[in-house]
Amino acid sequence: MQIHSSTPASKIMIAKDLRFATLRRLAGAAVLSLGVLGGCSNESILLVVDPDILNPTDIATAGGAGPLRFGAIQRFVLAFDGGTDSFVAFGGSIADEFRGSDTFDERILPNKRTISEDLSAGPYSGLHSTRREINNAISVITAVAPNPKFNIGELYMFRAYTEDFFAELYCSGIPFSDVTDDGVVLGKPETTVQVLNRSVASFDSALALAETSTRVRFGASVGKARALLNLGQFAQAAAAVSAVPTNFVLNIDHCFGTGCTDNGLYGAASAPSSRMTPANREGINGLEFMPTVPDPRLPWVASNRAGFNTTWLNMPIALKICPAYRNNCPGTFNTTGAVVLADGIEARLIEAEARLQGGTQADRDAVLVVLNTLRATGITGKPITALTSAGATQAAAVTQLFNERAYWMYMTGHRHGDLRRLIRQYGRDAETVFPTGEQAPPLSGPYGTDVNAPVPARERNNPNFNGCLDRKA
Repeated sequence: MQIHSSTPASKIMIAKDLRFATLRRLAGAAVLSLGVLGGCSNESILLVVDPDILNPTDIATAGGAGPLRFGAIQRFVLAFDGGTDSFVAFGGSIADEFRGSDTFDERILPNKRTISEDLSAGPYSGLHSTRREINNAISVITAVAPNPKFNIGELYMFRAYTEDFFAELYCSGIPFSDVTDDGVVLGKPETTVQVLNRSVASFDSALALAETSTRVRFGASVGKARALLNLGQFAQAAAAVSAVPTNFVLNIDHCFGTGCTDNGLYGAASAPSSRMTPANREGINGLEFMPTVPDPRLPWVASNRAGFNTTWLNMPIALKICPAYRNNCPGTFNTTGAVVLADGIEARLIEAEARLQGGTQADRDAVLVVLNTLRATGITGKPITALTSAGATQAAAVTQLFNERAYWMYMTGHRHGDLRRLIRQYGRDAETVFPTGEQAPPLSGPYGTDVNAPVPARERNNPNFNGCLDRKA
């Protein structure tokens, strides 16, 4: 049974996820209990409040709604980029952003494009756990919070992104099961199109409840356009982001220390003994993500660090994911440890792709103007040399646009979905866009042919599920 929690919505028990949002309040209750019971001769002194657990009566109140919301958002952060098996890291490994420097098949074989049902469970569990926690939070906040609209809109936005991530990372045929007060409702396999339409509907709910929050309104607008782009609905995608300013940024923030949500990309590809390493021109077709001519979108330095598999030596450091206060990460590009979920630059790139569908030289020239404007102004004080050609053919213009998307949105979870779109929407052969040929040392052997991850084997406990409907892009 593919349900990532054994607890129904009516019996919510949040443990570690919410500990730090509620520790002071619950710890105070525990101290009070000790003071009252300290003079008793029986064993009732042991009956104290556990500060690690929020009980249903704590949650189902206006005061409990906030911690519940924070816990759901933390789930999203963990699933998005909070670990080596997060959405961003896993998808980037299948694509050409990361290589596996691990000793475990969970990182080596996805990077090799050879992914079995036993090797794709990490992101799947994280995304389903996120979706369940968000649904719980929406239900409780709706019932008890005095002014729930803004918070609920935000939660719908994160749920919508989660649903889009499923469609970008996994094969066709994902079930969405749920836990209700009446028990478990087992999902039936949904096609990629159905999952993307599910995501668009959730983004619409977020927009309807955004009220005055530009963070939710613009973040949901970019996310909706991303899902529409995945559906091949280019004009609708461009319309969705028309009001998003270019300077808008929706960051997923991280911190370092006890109780914080670490930046998993740092741990995956920049920390000592990391299980992944930044890739450069991987597998013949991979892009140059470590250019010899400096590009402020792709800052990196050489280093002498080794991988978790110690045959990996002198691995480079991608400074984009290096917080300044990590001593072993020289220099900095992003001082907060944040990773961009959506921004105005993505909005302009979506509009450019929609314009490119016109297929004329005038359309290609207009797209070149957009790309060069972003190069001139996208990073304050760091203009990038202008592109000199719009592309004499439509295929060349498409390649240039997708390369620019890869550089602007490096290590933000977009690249794998874009490679799948090049196959699905632009007719490219998989071996012309995904890493192919022989793996470079210290790895050996040929790349496989997978372009996505299969739904994990554990889902076969769901009697409605009998495997992927297909493994196509």
